[in-house]
Amino acid sequence: MFDQVMARIAGRFGRVEPRATARAYLLGLLSSIERKNCWQLAEQAGHARPGPMQRLLRYARWDADAVRDDLRAYAAEHLGADGGVLVVDETGFLKKGQCSAGVQRQYTGTAGRIENAQVGVFLALATERGRALIDRRLYLPEHSWSGDPERRTAAGIPETVQFATKPRLASKMIAAALDAGITASWVTGDEAYGQDPQLRAALEARGTGYVMAVACSMRVRINHGRTPMRADTVAGRLPAPAWQRHSAGNGAKGPRYYDWAWIHIGTDSHRHLLIRRNRSTGELAFYLCWSPTAVTLAELVRVAGIRWSVEECFQAAKGQVGLDHYQVRNWTSWHRHVTLAMLALAFLTALAADAAPERPDDAYHPVRSRDPITLTVPEIRHLLVAVFDPPAVTVARLLHWSNWRRRHQATARRSHYRRRAVGEPAG
Repeated sequence: MFDQVMARIAGRFGRVEPRATARAYLLGLLSSIERKNCWQLAEQAGHARPGPMQRLLRYARWDADAVRDDLRAYAAEHLGADGGVLVVDETGFLKKGQCSAGVQRQYTGTAGRIENAQVGVFLALATERGRALIDRRLYLPEHSWSGDPERRTAAGIPETVQFATKPRLASKMIAAALDAGITASWVTGDEAYGQDPQLRAALEARGTGYVMAVACSMRVRINHGRTPMRADTVAGRLPAPAWQRHSAGNGAKGPRYYDWAWIHIGTDSHRHLLIRRNRSTGELAFYLCWSPTAVTLAELVRVAGIRWSVEECFQAAKGQVGLDHYQVRNWTSWHRHVTLAMLALAFLTALAADAAPERPDDAYHPVRSRDPITLTVPEIRHLLVAVFDPPAVTVARLLHWSNWRRRHQATARRSHYRRRAVGEPAG
């Protein structure tokens, strides 16, 4: 299956050298090495220097967007179309400097606070067989980056790239996926995307249903559109029989049960406000929902529960295939590394989907089964480490790479010291 993946993307590389390096790069991402940056990937591949890996990300001729298209089609083929949902979300990449494309002090859920970081907007495909990241966009802040030609040039940002809000980036990815033939009846996302009326309008124009999280302060129109009211006020006036117990899907400890209520809003019979209530704490969450045809409450609950699958994708991508391990600053290099990491994750997801039994586990009596759980992405990567055996490592090669790292670290240290000395007044 790995050879099939490589055959699928082989035509995206005009020369044999970058094609071979891309193969080594992917194998490195699937390996057990601690940090998956160019230096360690080159050492893992048996190269004498990190140059080939660095050229692959920066200068080699290949189209990362074309590989993204291949990865999107590959994921769709292996995950199937039953109950497909597109999930949009963002994740942060913490950085220390100011030169990486798109970096600035901004809020990121990765740290849970404002940090110096890059932010990527991602699109995931989730079906009954699994979930995978299928598209990505690096967010380019408006004031600190989009309007600074000198900074843009230094980071290799193409002139055609202009400022776009995160919901606008999400809309482009969703449209590209649907235009490419991805079968998904629903889109879901958190408040950052649910609050955007243009994104919701674009989905409705395409006839694609959505279940989008919104703030408690969102104003909706009830009573056939005649009465505007805050979402939390609507929730507070619902009678006890309006709440129903449903599972938002299985978690690590079993079904995730919440109390749910829904109410028609606007004048459209297919438009709802969906409300989730934590059975222990009473905490509420709100979703704006629209569908081209009539749906059940259980279906809206299912879609709302799938939104969390993108967080699992981020966790697996960062923990298993080094999505955030890159040490590059250039716009093109970021997209190339992230695309290859997404492809590595899609490969692991496809293996897990193909290895899963045809008959699903008994959702109602799981304690009766003595069979092991189905293969997970981390377990498959653990097994692949033994299959993709790295080349034999000699003492001489270990010392070579140790010397290489320490020489370049010394160069970096001298550079930092000189910069500090120039910037500080004489004693």
